[in-house]
Amino acid sequence: MAGFKAAFANELYKLMKRKKVITAAVLSIVAVLVGQAAVTAIQMGFGLRMAGGGDFPLVVLPLLTYTLLPMFAAFVAIDMFSGEFAANTMKLTLTRPVSRFGVFCAKTASLAVFIIGNLLFVMVLSMIAGFLFNSSPEGIGEIVRVVGAYVATFLPVFVFSLLVVLLSNLFRSGAAVFFLSLLIFAAFHLIGIMFSGYSSFLITSKFDWYTLWISETFNVAKIIREFLIMAGMGTMLFAAGFYLFDRKDL
Repeated sequence: MAGFKAAFANELYKLMKRKKVITAAVLSIVAVLVGQAAVTAIQMGFGLRMAGGGDFPLVVLPLLTYTLLPMFAAFVAIDMFSGEFAANTMKLTLTRPVSRFGVFCAKTASLAVFIIGNLLFVMVLSMIAGFLFNSSPEGIGEIVRVVGAYVATFLPVFVFSLLVVLLSNLFRSGAAVFFLSLLIFAAFHLIGIMFSGYSSFLITSKFDWYTLWISETFNVAKIIREFLIMAGMGTMLFAAGFYLFDRKDL
């Protein structure tokens, strides 16, 4: 456990030093500002009320989930594996008194921290923007609803990032992994549209899982079913990713 803690702290330190983390934060701020500007323009131009103070974060969330968040999660996952193997810095990591399993868990845990941090950052930023620029103050129930939506978004995005981790241990080229991840992301969306009966087995179809948590009718059975599907996907991807990582030559 001590070895894992040291490896996890090391991965978090390296994560904070990555320029992609700063870029993700800057683009998240830009996305929130652009979204707020669009909402304000529509409300002033057409007299339509698109979002109240507590609704605006839920307007931003799908834009974040389907664009910036999975893209930068993929970037970070690629840097942690393909990037370090290509730069020969993985040798330094594996010379520490930590098993490969401990190193792999530390890297995936720090990837999870990145996703959670990005979600919380955008949530707080969009809530502030919503309360400042949109009328209609909301109660504590609306805040809980927003927090629940952002928390629920973590799992499907993390499972998708585990797919990128698997690809990063399968291919050495970071560029190849990124473009393949984009291709899979687009293909999953297309398959989900063309063959909707099979969409429940595609991780990208779970990106709107949060809507089940904030809908007026709380469908417990569907929430549990989709959670088990994602948990199964995540377990298989984690196991396959570690198998490749464990067998990879330096």
